[in-house]
Amino acid sequence: MNDGRSYPSDLPRHSVSAGGAVIRDDGRFLVIERRDNGAWVQPGGVVELEEDPRETVVREVLEETGVRVEAGELTGVYKNMKRGVVSLVFRCRVVGGEAHPTDEAVEVAWLTKDDVRALMAEPFAVGLLDSVAGGAPAVRIHDGHDLLD
Repeated sequence: MNDGRSYPSDLPRHSVSAGGAVIRDDGRFLVIERRDNGAWVQPGGVVELEEDPRETVVREVLEETGVRVEAGELTGVYKNMKRGVVSLVFRCRVVGGEAHPTDEAVEVAWLTKDDVRALMAEPFAVGLLDSVAGGAPAVRIHDGHDLLD
């Protein structure tokens, strides 16, 4: 009997991350310029084995931006086909803190939709824009730079 804890050794492994679509009342999105590669992305990170993905979002947004959030609804699932990373994006509400650079973010900014489209790689921009589109969560695949669907 399989108890759900053992898996075949050839079963593919994926990394799971969770990101926050943090949106202010004026419609601006909280984003970071990553210190390690200079890319503009929504705050987020790897979901630890014992962690609820919504807890990941709350923890990572605070660590990367100084902003405290409450994680709300899931707005999208995104898979980087080259790296095997599945990212869950949750819409978030600000509950405190002040945005500032951190060890992981050289810059933290509140961007408009047009700024998001201009500064961010397509999969990351779409992840934020999907969060305000309404309807069912989006499911998209990409190669790290371009959408593939």
